[in-house]
Amino acid sequence: MGARALRAAITAAPITAAILLAQAAPAFAQDQAANSGINAADTAWMIVATALVLMMTIPGLALFYSGMVRKKNVLATMAQSLTAVALISILWVTFGYSLSFVGDGPWLGSLDRWFLAGLTMDSVNPAAKTIPEVLFMLYQMTFAIITVALVAGSVADRMRFSAYVLFSIGWFIFAYVPLAHWVWGGGFLASAGVLDFAGGLVVHLSAGISGLVAAKVMGNRHGYGHDNLSPFDLSLAVVGTGLLWVGWFGFNGGSALAANSRAVFAITATHLAACAGALTWGAIEWATRRKPSVLGMISGAVAGLGTITPASGFVAPWHGVIIGIIAGLVCFWACTWLKHRFKYDDSLDVFGVHGIGGLTGTLLAGVFAVAAIGGTSGLFEGNPKQLLIQLYGVAVTFVWCGGITFVLLKLVSAFVPLRVSMQQELEGLDISQHGEALQ
Repeated sequence: MGARALRAAITAAPITAAILLAQAAPAFAQDQAANSGINAADTAWMIVATALVLMMTIPGLALFYSGMVRKKNVLATMAQSLTAVALISILWVTFGYSLSFVGDGPWLGSLDRWFLAGLTMDSVNPAAKTIPEVLFMLYQMTFAIITVALVAGSVADRMRFSAYVLFSIGWFIFAYVPLAHWVWGGGFLASAGVLDFAGGLVVHLSAGISGLVAAKVMGNRHGYGHDNLSPFDLSLAVVGTGLLWVGWFGFNGGSALAANSRAVFAITATHLAACAGALTWGAIEWATRRKPSVLGMISGAVAGLGTITPASGFVAPWHGVIIGIIAGLVCFWACTWLKHRFKYDDSLDVFGVHGIGGLTGTLLAGVFAVAAIGGTSGLFEGNPKQLLIQLYGVAVTFVWCGGITFVLLKLVSAFVPLRVSMQQELEGLDISQHGEALQ
């Protein structure tokens, strides 16, 4: 072989090897998947869904919430969402995942996966046998994150940052982890047959009732009812709504835990519910106030999204339209008449939108559930008992999360003040809590 031919062969060797490896990689991956039971399509979809749900908190919820507070509290509001991501992620890996989804005790799981102990490349959770267990863990982490972040909206503009951190730790441990296990981890509510596809109880009602209790315990903002507490920049809230809306495809569609028809049905119902909720809220304002507000339409969209969440994987897509209309009506009533009647300062209407929406959607799952889709019939298919089971789940969530929130706030207040001083509130939490401010 001549020198030129030898150099050509040496040069081509890495390229040829790379091509052969590239051709062999899919087959190797398929063999690995076949050996472990892990499905490549399901895994790919759940990676995307996990990213979408994380996006719902940062930047989705951060923008949605910060756009509805006053300018002097924008950064502090964003800091709460950012802190929830960092703090809850560590706690989830440390013990939250294990206590929620490992083991089948009626009250709590086990600590077998403490710090992810024993988790391997081929590990799967019994709840999701076609994706790696570490991915299932990560996906469920994003739900815990956004639930803790949601609660903060009820006490925006007045909660001390140190109190928020302590409360978030306690609420995650004593409210979220047990409830997630009861409903999704094989606990007593799951055994009772309670339906909650993607978080009507675990996420929305738990955050809503906890936010209401927190708002009552901490008291109203200074100037509530007579000062101008208008949103700083609704354009941020609209962008945040868009991110939440798209992220909800991963939130509800991903809860199928597979790339299948049920996931697509859930996504379709979710989108239609958001559309119907936005139109309904806007129509009510148009009829009563002569002008449909942007704030109202985005509130209606989020109400539709939250309300369809528990039912999304159990109902037909067209049910999403009905549930979205009901969400717009009921949540509008809660955020206007109910809130003014009882004079509680739920700053960003967490109870009115998420709490009432989660409650309503959980009950409607018991009404509209289709056996051919989710394996369980609802009231309309001749199973009225399911509605009673759903009501049982609502009652347990309401009492447990409300009680835990009250006790935790009292405990935290023994160590640090729950709210900033009047002077700090007037000055703004951006400066008083973080030493920064928008110019």
